[in-house]
Amino acid sequence: MDCCENQTLLSPSRRALLVGGASFAAWAYLPKFSRAADGRDPRLVVIILRGALDGLATVAPIGDPDYAPLHGSIALSADGPHAAIMLDSFFALHPSMPEFARMYREKHAAVIHAVATPYRDRSHFDGQDVLESGFAGPGRVQSGWLNRALEVLPKGGRVSGGLAIGATTPLVLRGAAPTVGWAPAALPQADDDTAARLIDLYQHRDPALAKALSQGLKLEKIALGDDMKPKPGINNAGAMRQVSRGAAKLMVADDGPRIAALAFDGWDTHANEGGPVGRLAQLLSGLDAALGELESGLGERWRDTVVVVATEFGRTARINGTEGTDHGTGTIALLAGGAVKGGRVIADWPGLNAANLYEGRDLAPTCDLRAALKGVLRDHLGLAERVLAEKVFPDSAQVKPMQGLVG
Repeated sequence: MDCCENQTLLSPSRRALLVGGASFAAWAYLPKFSRAADGRDPRLVVIILRGALDGLATVAPIGDPDYAPLHGSIALSADGPHAAIMLDSFFALHPSMPEFARMYREKHAAVIHAVATPYRDRSHFDGQDVLESGFAGPGRVQSGWLNRALEVLPKGGRVSGGLAIGATTPLVLRGAAPTVGWAPAALPQADDDTAARLIDLYQHRDPALAKALSQGLKLEKIALGDDMKPKPGINNAGAMRQVSRGAAKLMVADDGPRIAALAFDGWDTHANEGGPVGRLAQLLSGLDAALGELESGLGERWRDTVVVVATEFGRTARINGTEGTDHGTGTIALLAGGAVKGGRVIADWPGLNAANLYEGRDLAPTCDLRAALKGVLRDHLGLAERVLAEKVFPDSAQVKPMQGLVG
């Protein structure tokens, strides 16, 4: 089993505005991209699943004899009307993820199992803080590891600013490095005449703001296109597909961002989680569609792309009395993209026997998520191990980057 020189966006109150339901930052103020001498054009997308994904229900260890008794009515099976998709002789993928399964077969997707951040106390708020800040404990900083990675990329290198998807920038992408934001929302879009009037108004009173508005409207047209209508929230299949399609359209542009972060909500499955069908299945279907949209939208650039999917912690190995799972520890991380050395479930499997469960209830983590993230940042974006240990993930020298995740 297996950059850019630092620049600061103009203040949000003056240079970022809400027009037609989308949050626009000053796209024109981002530093431009410079293609690498080796011809690579790397992209990195980080997807945060907020609420704690049940890793055992997404990539099920059906070869472990203790799995089915613990997960009970929501356990996946290799046969039946909603059979799981076998990844190897031991692990099976949830049937709601056929796109990921195809990428896996094409060796452009991989699973890292029994993985966790250093956090162990099962609070969503603190767990998400640790996941996105990159520190070993919560409440340390108000910047994220992905933004700090942007800060330390080689000057004049392959990647410029970052793209934040959502009403607010995820913590993972907050910090001093430049970012641009886009957030579809359930508000009516301004028609062309109204937009032109707004630009003309601000041209006389604040030319810089007028320029930012004009750039923002162009950004919106690229992201949404003619076939898309804004939808509220990023917690259903349609919304996941929509924002991923928009992100791909922005990232494929020659002068667009190469690094993006977005968060999908709603993964807290305390009750009525469902097995091969049900609530979790619907969420996983949305995630699967999002990965497919990124692949199709990026086109040829998919070959130089890595998508990392991570969550704050896992869920209990045993289902509870409401056919759900409670807050746990070990879970999965997913990798997808043409640059991924895939077709593998990477796991030092701890087993689900009662004696092997973490605190007698959870999948025991045998891999530090930071090791996987470091491996991607080192091999995909060229960050040095010392920089990763001191700047991106401070005080983490003991956590070595995983080898061979990226081709």
